Amino acid sequence: MQDTRYSLGPLWAEIRAELRDMRAARAARKALRRDLAYAAPRDFVELEAILERYPDAQTADVRGVINERRTELQLASVPFPGR
Repeated sequence: MQDTRYSLGPLWAEIRAELRDMRAARAARKALRRDLAYAAPRDFVELEAILERYPDAQTADVRGVINERRTELQLASVPFPGR
């Protein structure tokens, strides 16, 4: 009779690594939101100029957080330079 069992160790290691990466990404986004919470609207223009130097794929998360902050400021009726 052939043994059809296989080790779940590699699968669990992969799952743990993926969860670790997801947690790290979430923590980085949370820290960025916290840092940008007190940024002046004019600071976003400078940040966007810096981000233009890099591919969109690399800066998508940062751009997303900036857009969230821009929306928050617009809803609060704070003038926002740029777009």
